[in-house]
Amino acid sequence: MKARVLITPKEGILDPQGKAVERALPALGFEGVSNVRVGRLVELDTNDPDALPSLCEKLLANPLVEDFEVEVDEK
Repeated sequence: MKARVLITPKEGILDPQGKAVERALPALGFEGVSNVRVGRLVELDTNDPDALPSLCEKLLANPLVEDFEVEVDEK
């Protein structure tokens, strides 16, 4: 099965990458954009989708400062 894990900074956690992008947008002509948060997307194949939350907590995400969302495509 194909799976996607979206990892984002928790609400209230400083996001320096997001702030840098937010500051750069007006210079590129993009006005009215705010609260930019930068995360990462991990795509993987798995035979055991039930193990993904544990995998995320132990390896892919830092549970103290990051949230994650798992999406499994069972096709």
